[in-house]
Amino acid sequence: MSSEELTITDVSDVTDEAVDAAGVIGADGVAGTDGAAGADVTALAARRYPVVADVNVRSGPGTSYAKVGRLSAGSRVTIGCQRPGEKVTGPTGTSDIWDRIGSGRYISDTYVRTGSDGYVAPRC
Repeated sequence: MSSEELTITDVSDVTDEAVDAAGVIGADGVAGTDGAAGADVTALAARRYPVVADVNVRSGPGTSYAKVGRLSAGSRVTIGCQRPGEKVTGPTGTSDIWDRIGSGRYISDTYVRTGSDGYVAPRC
């Protein structure tokens, strides 16, 4: 399969909001990252993790950054990369890891069930 082809066989849990939250559909409506036409669409096939409680989406890795959205418990996100930030206590424990789920879109890793207390994606 070329990098421009993508086959999805089970889309039962894929919603427009989840795809947008994952940052895989750009502003121009083209699959990719940050709206770049022709960008690699492998993020669509990447592992998606469940959000375990309602959470604010922030513009950076901390609660002092602007709110840019909100995700509901049960949503699924693709983590593009992770970086250290403000330490937060959430439903899965306490951590300073923040998950980048799109361009300028971060949530605390303590709201995502990744199966690990550490990094599960490349560092930003």
